[in-house]
Amino acid sequence: MSSTEITFPEGFLWGAATAAYQIEGAAREGGRGPSIWDTFARVPGAVADAHNGDVACDHYHRSADDVALMKSLNLQAYRFSTSWSRCMPDGVTPNPEGIAFYSRLVDQLLEAGIKPWLTLYHWDLPQALEDQGGWTNRDTAYRFAEYAALMHEALGDRVRIWTTLNEPWCAAFLGYAAGVHAPGRQEPTAALAAAHHLLLGHGLATQELRRRDPEATLGITLNLTVPDPADPASEADRDAARRIDGQFNRIFLDPVLRGSYPEDVLRDVEHLGLADHIHVGDLDVIGAPIDVLGVNYYHGEAVTTTPSGEAAPQEGHAPLERPVSSPYVAAPGVRSVPRGLPVTAMDWEVQPEGLRRLLNRLQDEYTGPAGIPLYITENGAAYNDAADADGFVDDQDRLGFFDVHVRAMKDAIDDGVDLRGYLAWSLMDNFEWAWGYHQRFGLVRVDYESLERTPKASALWYARLAATNTVPARNSAQDVVTAGVVLSG
Repeated sequence: MSSTEITFPEGFLWGAATAAYQIEGAAREGGRGPSIWDTFARVPGAVADAHNGDVACDHYHRSADDVALMKSLNLQAYRFSTSWSRCMPDGVTPNPEGIAFYSRLVDQLLEAGIKPWLTLYHWDLPQALEDQGGWTNRDTAYRFAEYAALMHEALGDRVRIWTTLNEPWCAAFLGYAAGVHAPGRQEPTAALAAAHHLLLGHGLATQELRRRDPEATLGITLNLTVPDPADPASEADRDAARRIDGQFNRIFLDPVLRGSYPEDVLRDVEHLGLADHIHVGDLDVIGAPIDVLGVNYYHGEAVTTTPSGEAAPQEGHAPLERPVSSPYVAAPGVRSVPRGLPVTAMDWEVQPEGLRRLLNRLQDEYTGPAGIPLYITENGAAYNDAADADGFVDDQDRLGFFDVHVRAMKDAIDDGVDLRGYLAWSLMDNFEWAWGYHQRFGLVRVDYESLERTPKASALWYARLAATNTVPARNSAQDVVTAGVVLSG
């Protein structure tokens, strides 16, 4: 297979993304308080080999060098998250020293000519708020709006793009239903309460930021999937796909962009009490206008029903002894099945055509009618990297993953999708949640002993793309293995 050189529209934004708990370290420095991930990582069996984010990539002490690294890779934007527990250790009281760290980071980025893209919440709720119920407590949504106001007061003169939440699906359903992520609860009713209160927090924070700064660019980032029935002729499999689409995609897309929950989802979870948490006026708040929708895409899935009594395996979850549950509270007995596609080290299928389909669907059904542009705010892959004596990783599999997904994005743009930027996940190897440090997503390798950073082959390729706005041709003279498939002329 050969591919030609392609050029993106002028002004297309190229960058990379990280998250606070995954890279910062300095867990007990600068007045930072414990987050739910600090607590969860110490639960026996919750994280592979009892890894934690105490040191991570030590970005807290190395931010200047990391920004210089970003500049060397020609990144135009950097999406990072601020740690609520660093800025407000108890969830309510400002910590000037923690806020100052992010102020320095923003200044470093601007001095390097890199656009700061700030995400307020990437899963690290202050433990003090979890002790009061966490996201199952409606009050947390209001505390989140206060946190948003604090961060805007400190950084709003320099940060122009704000994301409220990263992947509320993971925070709600992996954290409160599956027990795979912090806080590790396995309560379907709590997960639905958390989902609604996360959305309410998004709406309240959006209103607060808009009131303070009408010209700011505001949005939310959702991780979205493309669920297909494993057997399109099976009514049960078609219903499985509907249920996954409802609880994974539409339960967030519809309230944010249409001001209502999908009727079929409300029916699916009627017995779990979601409606009890929806107060008069909530959906008006949740539907507060946004300026951009961030899309995180890693893979789609073929879904089927599992015979009664058979446990549904949780694909891609770390192999831990601690028991976990299904996150799919609206789709009991539904599981994903392999389709013979190449897979990453996370056992996630490589499905770039799913990204094209997803973007077209969003344009047609959601963002297009609302006049809202799209950005890919995460896309990437973990592979079993092998470093040479100099620490360099010739990661042609990851390079190929990026290549085919970027090409799928250009196909979507040619289809008429208003897609304006791409932020690769991740800038550097980091703490991969329940997997600990066993999965590497970085463009840049981190030696976890020395903490030395070394750009991989994919980083060098991406730096060229960011500089030229052009995806280089891949031909027989440049054969590479991508996701288990040889790309050749």
